[in-house]
Amino acid sequence: MGQIIQFTGLSGAGKTTLSAALLTWGQTHDISIKLIDGDVYRQTLCKDLGFSKADRLENIARLGAYAATIAADYDFVIIAAINPYEEGRTKLKQLYNAALVWLRCDIDTLINRDPKGLYKKALLPDDHPEKIHNLTGLNDTFDTPLSPDLIIDTGHTNANEALAAAVDFLNQRLHRQGPATDSPFPI
Repeated sequence: MGQIIQFTGLSGAGKTTLSAALLTWGQTHDISIKLIDGDVYRQTLCKDLGFSKADRLENIARLGAYAATIAADYDFVIIAAINPYEEGRTKLKQLYNAALVWLRCDIDTLINRDPKGLYKKALLPDDHPEKIHNLTGLNDTFDTPLSPDLIIDTGHTNANEALAAAVDFLNQRLHRQGPATDSPFPI
């Protein structure tokens, strides 16, 4: 049975970039990884949802349920989504034993990166027609993860360092898979 890993972090923190690098790493090391990218699934499985708290929680619940249905076919299923509420992250952990990786990045770095132009729009005057009023972490809620299994500070590490930390984490989880996962002692 494959393991579900949830990547959480603000827009621009590197969830998609790191996930793509892990897919490549997995292919070269014969480790099967499926990526469930929150942005992609917002256009399909979750296209009927908005950005209210209830809709955001439903979005994560759907992604988690989908991950659970395909987990047996992969070593890892990575859900890369902002997932702003501790409630949603905890539910995935409880239901599916989904490990949590927090891609932490300071807001100034995110504003400077702004690959999608979202921060620029969120910082517009309130009466501007292009203003984003619900950008997670800037003018909408992002609960600080209380018990992540791994924190990668993408504001202070480069892409190769972030990848190395994630690979080390996945390798550790692979070695714990099987009967030893019930053991309270690390392998």
